[in-house]
Amino acid sequence: MQSNPPNPQKRQLRLELPADPSATYSNTVMISHTTTEVIFDFIQIMPNDNRARVQKRIIMTPTHAKMFLSALAENINKFEESHGEISIPPRPQSLAEQLFGGVKSGSSDEEDEDNNE
Repeated sequence: MQSNPPNPQKRQLRLELPADPSATYSNTVMISHTTTEVIFDFIQIMPNDNRARVQKRIIMTPTHAKMFLSALAENINKFEESHGEISIPPRPQSLAEQLFGGVKSGSSDEEDEDNNE
């Protein structure tokens, strides 16, 4: 005899929003993870200030982070349908590329000889 799993009832949540919710500006996010958590450090970088200040840290389970990714992608698609495609500037080089990207193997004399042939 097979038993059917019970139908989970949809839970009704009432969203409570304070009268004056605070907002935090972030223009950068660093994402890291452990085996059980995904950590988002929302950072504010301002012109003429060499500090990068973490404004908020949000920690989610990997499942919730993936659900967040899906919801964010859906909302970005809706935004672009209404307002046009969002252009993304080129991704900055990694620190290793910044430090060593211009370094070439071999000496400049060898390169000059190769170019003169």
